[in-house]
Amino acid sequence: MAGSLYNRLSLEEIGSIRSLESPGAMQSLLDTLSDSTSSTTANDLDLIFLKGIMESPVSREHYEEPKLEAVRDNNVELVQDILRDLNTLSPDSPAAHELICILKEPHFQSLLETHDSVASKSYETPPPSPCAFMDPAFNNQPVPPDAVRMVGIRKVSGEHLGVTFRVEGGELVIARILHGGMIDQQGLLHVGDIIKEVNGKEVGSDPKVLQNMLKESSGSVVLKILPSYQEPHTPRQAFVKCHFDYDPSHDNLIPCKEAGLKFSSGDILQIFNQEDPNWWQACHLEGGSAGLIPSQLLEEKRKAFVKRDLELASTGPLCAGIGGKKKKKMMYLTTKNAEFDRHELRIYEEVARVPPFRRKTLVLIGAQGVGRRSLKNKLLVSDPHRYGTTTPYTSRKPKVDEKEGQMYLFMSRSEMETDIKCGRFLEHGEYDGNLYGTKIDSIHEVVDSGKICILDVNPQALKVLRTAEFLPYVVFIEAPNFEVLKDMNRSAIEAGVVTKQMTDSELKRTVDESERIQRAYSHYFDLSIVNDNLDGAYRSLRRALDRLNTDQQWVPVSWVF
Repeated sequence: MAGSLYNRLSLEEIGSIRSLESPGAMQSLLDTLSDSTSSTTANDLDLIFLKGIMESPVSREHYEEPKLEAVRDNNVELVQDILRDLNTLSPDSPAAHELICILKEPHFQSLLETHDSVASKSYETPPPSPCAFMDPAFNNQPVPPDAVRMVGIRKVSGEHLGVTFRVEGGELVIARILHGGMIDQQGLLHVGDIIKEVNGKEVGSDPKVLQNMLKESSGSVVLKILPSYQEPHTPRQAFVKCHFDYDPSHDNLIPCKEAGLKFSSGDILQIFNQEDPNWWQACHLEGGSAGLIPSQLLEEKRKAFVKRDLELASTGPLCAGIGGKKKKKMMYLTTKNAEFDRHELRIYEEVARVPPFRRKTLVLIGAQGVGRRSLKNKLLVSDPHRYGTTTPYTSRKPKVDEKEGQMYLFMSRSEMETDIKCGRFLEHGEYDGNLYGTKIDSIHEVVDSGKICILDVNPQALKVLRTAEFLPYVVFIEAPNFEVLKDMNRSAIEAGVVTKQMTDSELKRTVDESERIQRAYSHYFDLSIVNDNLDGAYRSLRRALDRLNTDQQWVPVSWVF
């Protein structure tokens, strides 16, 4: 009978039956059946039969959508009662003890609190679909059903989301997501996503306007986006030592000053992302949120346009290079590299953290007359089994009372010049017509004997020494101010340590030279000590050397890989 009934119903009546799952469809069908007495395609008996089925309580229970209600809204209190009962069983029952641990878990407690919060409210109708807020003209476009997404976030006013934007094809696209920021932690947005609306408002094509809109928003923020569907990949992470100071608030090139990361020279930063050629993502070693820092390439370009002190002091014409004197070509020599070092760009140095280890060499750097040799001699006398030093070579003839190897090692001038040309000397110089220098092999001899080789050399030699071959610990002995240095020289003369009193011009030259060395070579220093008191400086140096045996160390990554 049912088969004949469906064959005789009109298309409109069949459509009503098939739409029973929609809200209000049951009552609409009953009204249609009541008005269908004049139907020519179905007799009265069939209609009465169908209407009886629709009005059946069993049928209504099957088709009407049940209203979901929470069993109770005080589960937190219920769990507390259960815990009190379980505490009496816990000593004798491992299962009860395990259940107590589960019920006390913070995540489980949060779940119960959220459930009770939702259960205490009455929801008459389901929340509107995100598609209700979408542009009708956009909905008519033939796009995949998941091409548009609505992303909801919660924030307070003034809080930075950790995301920057760029304009691409007239639309605002996510350029980067800062590591550890709110957006990165949620994982709902990705680089390349197009932002269409914020809280139902179109965003336009100005990144600054969008940043301000998001910054000032508070509470629930709904973003309408077009996903990029780019394959995510884990960027290479690295640690770098900074060799310049940076403050994003003074940088006019940074895309978002609030997203910048401030740091100082000597800080160790962890780099999370280097994909952008101009801006890297990094954070301080101590932690905190990630921020933007200028890339190596960007900072090199920026510093290449900044004139050096000596260049700015030039009094020649602006176009002196045109039709002027021929440029002097120079070969890079270790002993004559001060001019090259002055123009070296010091930005970042990739470093690695390694367990405590013993350095092969201790390199003391400082201006003449600052006390390097006094500190070196105190170390050699204090622990001759741990520390050693090289014996310099000279081309002069030995004096009557001199012995080979006591103060100098002697060789002919021609032999010494040959070795210098072959690169066998770390540094060399000429005084009173005779050559003096330190051989590289003599450093290895001290190291091979099981001692740390203490070197008192010119700062230009650091370029050769600061390698995995010598593993140096570089200490800069800084000169105190003029008055303190003058008092120290006077005290040394009264104590009989030195016999020559330095003139004011010599003292000032020592202070100025110390400042120049610090400006040019500070990126090589592991430690700086102001020698305003010889005993105090010596104690500071010993403490630093002892820490090398117990503390982890940051070294150039080239020493490790």
